[in-house]
Amino acid sequence: MLNFAYYFKQFYTIMKHFIISATLAICSMSLFAQTKQLTLEAAMSGGNLRINYPNINLEALDQDTSMPYEDKANAASETLSGKDEDHFVLTMTNRQRVWRYATRGDYYLVDRKSNTTRQLGADLPKSSLMFAKISPDGKKVAYVSKNNIYLEDCNLQTPNRRQLTPDGNDTIVNGTFDWVYEEEFDCRDGFRWSADSRYIAFWRSNTSGTGWFDIINNVDSIYPTIQHFPYPKAGTTNSAVKIGFIDLQTGKTSWLPIPGDERENYLPRMEFVPGTNTLMIQQMNRPQNHNKVWTCTLQDGKAQDLKVLCEDTDEAWVETNDNIHWLPGNKFFIFTSERDGWRHLYRVSADGKKWTCITNGNFDVIHEVEYDEKRGYIYFTSADPEKAADRILMRTSVMGNGKVENITAMCHPNQESGQYSYSFSPNLDYALETYSNANHVPVYSLVRMDKKGRWSFDKVLEDNSRAQQEWESYGLKKEMVKCKSSDLELDAWIIKPANFDPTKKYPVIDYVYGEPASATVQNHWESSLFWHHLASLGYVVVSIENRGAAAPRGREWRKCIYGEVGVAASQDQAQGIMDLCRQFPWMDSTRLGITGWSGGGAQTLNSMFRYPDVFKTGVAIAFVSDQRLYDTIYQERYMNTPQNNPDGYFRGSPISYAEGLKGNLLLLHGTGDDNVHYQNTEVLVNRLVSLGKTFYQVSYPMRTHGISEGRGTSQHLRRTLIDFFQKNL
Repeated sequence: MLNFAYYFKQFYTIMKHFIISATLAICSMSLFAQTKQLTLEAAMSGGNLRINYPNINLEALDQDTSMPYEDKANAASETLSGKDEDHFVLTMTNRQRVWRYATRGDYYLVDRKSNTTRQLGADLPKSSLMFAKISPDGKKVAYVSKNNIYLEDCNLQTPNRRQLTPDGNDTIVNGTFDWVYEEEFDCRDGFRWSADSRYIAFWRSNTSGTGWFDIINNVDSIYPTIQHFPYPKAGTTNSAVKIGFIDLQTGKTSWLPIPGDERENYLPRMEFVPGTNTLMIQQMNRPQNHNKVWTCTLQDGKAQDLKVLCEDTDEAWVETNDNIHWLPGNKFFIFTSERDGWRHLYRVSADGKKWTCITNGNFDVIHEVEYDEKRGYIYFTSADPEKAADRILMRTSVMGNGKVENITAMCHPNQESGQYSYSFSPNLDYALETYSNANHVPVYSLVRMDKKGRWSFDKVLEDNSRAQQEWESYGLKKEMVKCKSSDLELDAWIIKPANFDPTKKYPVIDYVYGEPASATVQNHWESSLFWHHLASLGYVVVSIENRGAAAPRGREWRKCIYGEVGVAASQDQAQGIMDLCRQFPWMDSTRLGITGWSGGGAQTLNSMFRYPDVFKTGVAIAFVSDQRLYDTIYQERYMNTPQNNPDGYFRGSPISYAEGLKGNLLLLHGTGDDNVHYQNTEVLVNRLVSLGKTFYQVSYPMRTHGISEGRGTSQHLRRTLIDFFQKNL
């Protein structure tokens, strides 16, 4: 008879050892996965993760749902400018960079019926053409070259070119913009066709009288060369900007009689009302707290009925409106304003008198995604102010009373924390949804709308599960947390070192930006994993969103820093990081570092100089040391002029507090920086030397603001930053 008790005991013993061995093996595998090294090279290339994008053609979805994955988008070797039914289309080659973007090049006009191609402006300098556009009637094409506007007929094999503006040169700019308009108003394309193709409206800038800045190039030849360009610094003279129009029937140029000093007002936006010859122009005063919207009709070769359509004001500043939509019939248009304390969309009557908010609630409209003219919806990105690092898609009816719908929640009833973004099909029946969070690579899904306008999840197209597994093998996670500056709650994130031990004390590095132009605390996947690499070297890396940053927490949050940029930011960084140290005892409050780029470089300096007992080591990159050295449009938007706000400029400029430096400071800057000039480093160095302060400095010859030009530059900068922290923190 079998002794079941004996055999059961033996079986139990064997299984016990098996389970223990398996558990140890799994733990060993987990430990091995967590200790996988994230090298700097891998971090800068996104961890060498292969993140796949779905092979889907959204246009095909609208046309034939049985074949949604045919990749027609990659079938053509060139991207043509034009619609499928157009007789003539444009293609551009040999692109050349103009400051930030490659907007110059060679254009070719393609005749689809005769299958012939002609180069536009063939005898003009190579790669000098900009913003070529075919007229609405398809008969002419206009473009800019060397600050002048030109016109050619489409239906002729010979050029037949006409120069429409006669005075373009180094100081007179027609059809495009000077440096500061491009950088701060995002203005590049400077002319527009009227609906009847008779008129071309355009901007003209006269940069004479503006201060010109010189950048010395000592590296490309044995004698230095000079890059000389207009750059108005805070409180100095702006270019004189006006808007004109060319009557192509007569060739005559006329100027819109918009009131106000051309150098003391800005004209950042100008468009034709759809289907008309009526221009809609946004004019801002120099402090940028008053946006006056004008309309003017071009008729019989004259500008007629110039009038103010509507106005938007703020005690701090107002933004340009980039998504003005005229509703069918042109009886209403959509306008963005923060007049009720949140950034909302308004339906405004054509006479500008009646404003109706169409996005009611205590939230900000972050940016518009799509306008569905057929169904009367606007889709936009937003966030719960309590979860300002997340992003969701919402929708409102343009003729509604302000009720909004959460489209993301409609597709995902159990909506996860993170950021959702959407690319719509042409008919807006489908959308490609991208979801990610700080610790999850992008997941791409298809969502669809039914005939009743209800959205729903369809299927996952690409979950990138292999890339996610590979990422998790590094054992580095970013945690979204909260901290306090006095009684104010701030959003933040933390990255702990690999193989984290809560019984140890770790040095901390604070990554800061802190100015109104951007935000660092975002709950989404980032392609660069540099901060994770820094954490893998034994640091706790944090980022804190201070007051005044571009977070969707309402007008007061963003604009409370008006007139004193840099003051609240450094205070919030210092108090916020000390609060994190109180919350998490493994953060060593005696070893706190800080680093940032551009505005973040300025806040690094402010924090090091104003709170030297908090921050022991700092690396400031491409920074503004004295706010008077930055440009008029950006600096005066948030600070007014130095003449009107001298105390604010003094208190916001790091150089004013340089005597407070106690710790270890490294300055990194490119000598070819056309944005934040290397001059900022030189004047700060001069001040630190006069104070007898020890610091370290690395200059990158002729690198621009991104300090990326030249082989090995990006890695060298980051290795230099890492080396400095490892030696001093």
